[in-house]
Amino acid sequence: MGDGVKQILAKPIQLADQVIKAADEAAAFKQECAELKSRTAKIADLLRQAARSSSELYERPTRRIIDDTAQVLEKALSLAIKCRANGFLKRTFTIIPAAAFRKMISHLDNSIGDVSWLLRVSAPADASDSDYLGLPPIAANEPILCLIWAQIAILYTGSLDDKADAAASLVSLARDNDRYGKLIIEEGGVGPLLKLVKEGKTEGQESAAKAIGLLGRDPESAEFVVVAGVCSVFAKILKEGPMRVQAVVAWAVSELAAHYPKCQELFAQHNVVRLLVGHLAFETIQEHSKYAIATQKASSIHHAVVMVSNNAGSNNFGSMTNGVDNDDDDDHNSHIPHPNGRMAASPSRLHSVVTNTMLMRAQANSGRVNGNVSSHGHNQAMNKGKPNNQSNLHTHHSQHSIGSLPVSGNGGLKARESEDPETKAYMKAMAARALWKLAKGNSAICRSITESRALLCLAVLLEKGSGEIQYNSAMALMEITAVAEKDADLRRYAFKPNSPACKAMVDQLLSIIQRADSDLLVPCIKAIGHLGKTFRATETRMIGPLVQLLDEREAEVSREAAISLSKFACTDNYLHLDHCKAIIAAGGVKHLVQLVYFGEQIAQVPALVLLSYIALHVPDSEELAQSEVLMVLEWASKQAHLIQDDSRERLLLEGRGRLELYQSRVSRESK
Repeated sequence: MGDGVKQILAKPIQLADQVIKAADEAAAFKQECAELKSRTAKIADLLRQAARSSSELYERPTRRIIDDTAQVLEKALSLAIKCRANGFLKRTFTIIPAAAFRKMISHLDNSIGDVSWLLRVSAPADASDSDYLGLPPIAANEPILCLIWAQIAILYTGSLDDKADAAASLVSLARDNDRYGKLIIEEGGVGPLLKLVKEGKTEGQESAAKAIGLLGRDPESAEFVVVAGVCSVFAKILKEGPMRVQAVVAWAVSELAAHYPKCQELFAQHNVVRLLVGHLAFETIQEHSKYAIATQKASSIHHAVVMVSNNAGSNNFGSMTNGVDNDDDDDHNSHIPHPNGRMAASPSRLHSVVTNTMLMRAQANSGRVNGNVSSHGHNQAMNKGKPNNQSNLHTHHSQHSIGSLPVSGNGGLKARESEDPETKAYMKAMAARALWKLAKGNSAICRSITESRALLCLAVLLEKGSGEIQYNSAMALMEITAVAEKDADLRRYAFKPNSPACKAMVDQLLSIIQRADSDLLVPCIKAIGHLGKTFRATETRMIGPLVQLLDEREAEVSREAAISLSKFACTDNYLHLDHCKAIIAAGGVKHLVQLVYFGEQIAQVPALVLLSYIALHVPDSEELAQSEVLMVLEWASKQAHLIQDDSRERLLLEGRGRLELYQSRVSRESK
């Protein structure tokens, strides 16, 4: 604070001097005025000491305590001036209750305690003075506020160990009560917490990062934290910090993104998405034998081999949209090897493809998310086409492709590999959680994620992980596919027919849906539904498991299954006719009739919507006639709670009209 503090202190120092002078001149109550003078002199000494160390004072309590002290000194001056009255008449008509001095002495003692506490709490910590500072008298009205002051002051002036303890105390306060979190922000706690994240020991960094995550519990607070510079600090930790701290930082990123979605772009601009994907990929793909790789160079060559086999007509993932060129594979999965066992190419052709692939990848990756690679480096990579330069091109790519894992700082890659399994698992879980929150509703971030290894990593973790890792991976996939459902460009780009990562993802989603016994069921059902527009007519393997879930005892599961199937059967889906027939063939009509009649309301409405789509698109189905779907729709049209929405009522009437038309025609033909 410096000069600002000196200006604040000037007034109470002047008041203290005036009180001392007035007490010396007292004509009455001399003994009481002497006590008044004694207390005021102590306050004056403390205030001058504070003025000398003004640069070290913690601003928030300084203003509050000095203002209160000034008010006390003004009252003391008024009392002392009354005692200075000369003459018999003045003294006679000047009435001073005896209790006034006792009360004023008490106030002055409180001010002495407050200013003394301020000096102690603002002074740099001394190793020999580690006693508990206690709370000042001002804490009688608001003890939590003073406790927060004390902890924040330690963050400013304490040793690294003391700062770690103070951050842990703030974590406890912020976790207990949202109001305490707001007080920490208002009292200036964010700045020193961010500084501790950057410069503290591991324990202090963890506690500070956790406190920051807890502070961002509402949009206003999260915005304040982001404006304070949290993005750059967290990006540095995710790049170079200890894994334990990185995991907590990833969790804090997820909290801030969840409560303040506007910060998604800021985190992306600081390469946080890329760094998180790198942590997610670390030792993930290698753990899965199907995608095992020996080195990064082998990965690049293997990708080239896959391209050769694809061009030669090898087996492609046939579960995506029609009209997509299966030979057109962008490099968003280029650094994910996916051997399919059908690679046959001559050595000369393979060498040619490897060379061309590396050149193309170096060019394609020259301007990606981690800030564009310089034009000089790009031209150098493109101009050097000699065989002995290929390793340089690969190195250039591996350093700048999204999802490459930084290994600088804190021992590098070996230190990361030597971390205990529990820490590694927690890091993956928090990275997946952060990507889940960052991807929600953000097309640009989802595109960055799908350009990297993240889809494949999430699929592997969904299969091989457990607990929080699986759940966060499922939620991340759900949010990414939700964005892809609304963004046609992202959908066509990220979920290509020949994408190994997409095939692995769909396989794992369907595996969980088929088991139908997991907490992951609902997000996986939603994710498959979001991809409803991407599956081909011949790809019906997801219809049967979803239809079976319509008969689920849990209403939420039946509801999500009906919503997911509606995205296959809706008019906007180009293949709605084929999907509706598949739903009928899987026995979905009888389940839908039961849900509409007897299901809970949360499942009734989605079931009615799906049944209306089927009636609209396949009115000539014998299954609909046998199940008396027309009667079901007529009954539903009379239920107010089922037709509150105009679009839903219109769909119901259209489906009912198509069924009536077909059944009346059939009855005429039968006659």
